[in-house]
Amino acid sequence: MRRLPLRLLRSATSALRVPTVTQGGLPATPALHPAAAAAASSSPLADLSRWPQQRGYSQFASGFTPLKPKPLESIIDVERAKGLSPEHLIAAWDDYHLGRGHIGASMKTKLYHLLEQRSSTCRHFVIPLWEGSGYTTMFMQVQMPYMIFTGLEDYKARGTQASPYYTVTHYTEFAETKDTVLIRGDVVFTSKLTDSEAKTLLETAHSFYLNDVRYRLVERFNKETHEFEFKDVLQVLDMPTM
Repeated sequence: MRRLPLRLLRSATSALRVPTVTQGGLPATPALHPAAAAAASSSPLADLSRWPQQRGYSQFASGFTPLKPKPLESIIDVERAKGLSPEHLIAAWDDYHLGRGHIGASMKTKLYHLLEQRSSTCRHFVIPLWEGSGYTTMFMQVQMPYMIFTGLEDYKARGTQASPYYTVTHYTEFAETKDTVLIRGDVVFTSKLTDSEAKTLLETAHSFYLNDVRYRLVERFNKETHEFEFKDVLQVLDMPTM
């Protein structure tokens, strides 16, 4: 397939801006989700107390706009992109984000609508991320078109003051015309999450909302907390329960 010249894509060298609390941000949540507490108590997470407190970031779970997400027109030439095939648009999007400290992905519109529907009633989940000889558990919050991730131990210790490690934005500008939703992930703290781990985390998060069997665990986490078992998540990901 012919690769699209990257002149389609605009420069994205502007510095990340600090997230701000707005009424249109994510909804307030308890200091610690009950099932998240259970997951935390059953997983051997790294001690996060040695990490210095990050300043200049607003509340994670009580209404912040993730990193003032860049509008799509500040990343690509939207008018020129309208004349491209979905394949060429996706190729250019993926090429642009390769090795830039951001994650680029895409999905079909039907899957995005399913993700939107399911996350509307199940906004939270916990995902173990394998790191060498063990795993770190991430807590995620979803309000489409955004996904926000932070370390579960950080969330457990700091509640609504926990800072996001990683934010994801889904762009729906071409959902109807090209059956394509573009996805951009931004790693906030590179000391806590590599690009490769961020990519894996995004793929895993999508799989739990889009796969019927895995989504049952998400529903249990949000709606039947007393029946949720973190080991079930480890098992479906083929991770040792330790």
